[in-house]
Amino acid sequence: MDYNLEPFFELTHDLLCIAGYDGFFKRVNPALTELLGYSKEELYGLPIDTFIFHLDKTETAFRRDELRKSRPLLNFNNRYVKKNGEVVWLSWTSIPLPDQKLVYAIAKNITQQKILEEERNKLLAEYLKANEKLKLLSYSSTHNLKSPIANMEMIFELIDKTTIEDPETMLSMELLKSMIDNLKATLSSYQNKVSNISIDDSSINSHKLEAVISKVCVSIKSIIDNNDVKIETDFEAFSELEFNLDYLESIFLNLITNSIKYSRISVSPIIRIETRIHKEQKQIIYSDNGIGFDMDLVGNKVFGLHQKFTDNEDSTGVGLYLVYHHLADYGGTIELDSELGKGSTFTITFK
Repeated sequence: MDYNLEPFFELTHDLLCIAGYDGFFKRVNPALTELLGYSKEELYGLPIDTFIFHLDKTETAFRRDELRKSRPLLNFNNRYVKKNGEVVWLSWTSIPLPDQKLVYAIAKNITQQKILEEERNKLLAEYLKANEKLKLLSYSSTHNLKSPIANMEMIFELIDKTTIEDPETMLSMELLKSMIDNLKATLSSYQNKVSNISIDDSSINSHKLEAVISKVCVSIKSIIDNNDVKIETDFEAFSELEFNLDYLESIFLNLITNSIKYSRISVSPIIRIETRIHKEQKQIIYSDNGIGFDMDLVGNKVFGLHQKFTDNEDSTGVGLYLVYHHLADYGGTIELDSELGKGSTFTITFK
């Protein structure tokens, strides 16, 4: 049975053409003439090379020679110049017929795809540039902090502890030494990682939650004591967690200091941290009795950078942003449930 393929050639939205080995169009369909803006007579009357963007002529000529050697052309991209001067990207699939010295070709307009790809590459370049600046800033910051910490350590060593008789003063000195050592270790850890900010699965190890929280509390012991903070824990569901230690400490540090910072007036902060297994996933439920949030107002904006919802002068809108991204970097999530005057509950789910 013979089929009339004329409607297929004339009605399709794909760009169809038949070209000769002599470099001229022999036939073009309406979709191609409409896109380029030339009449069929104009397209037939000039060499195909006339319509090709000047930077793509050499490569196109090479590909045309390959076709003359009976080698099909698949997914070849080049640019054409429309009659109005606009440049369009076309992706070609061409099949040669050597005995007829003809090439049957079909193309798709991929201009929008190329524009998006160019925008993506531009954004990627900007991101890489910003990332390099971030590395430089991080390295500079950690490097510049080494001297003050070294000075603190030296001054502490110069103090004659044998002359201290007051037990409370001696306890304060021991706490100060612990904080200096912790700050020094933390700075050293950060400096080692500045040169490679990418996520490294090798940094994930198992950590006892009690030890992590204890270390965080020691680093802010004076703040906890001065605000009469009570921290309750329940790790019955699980007591160890595989995660990046620096991130885990940062998560608890930011959550605890936020609870203290946004506690209710004349109400001692009470913080409860417990673990549970929900739908076969490990979760940490962190709650406090602070001022809380108006969820209708803040929604998920609370985890955005520099998002502040109080007049507290110490508020920077960075803490919860860091918590969110520390978790997101390893596939975890955090959700907030809160009510004004009744505190907040954060549900942290680990991958």
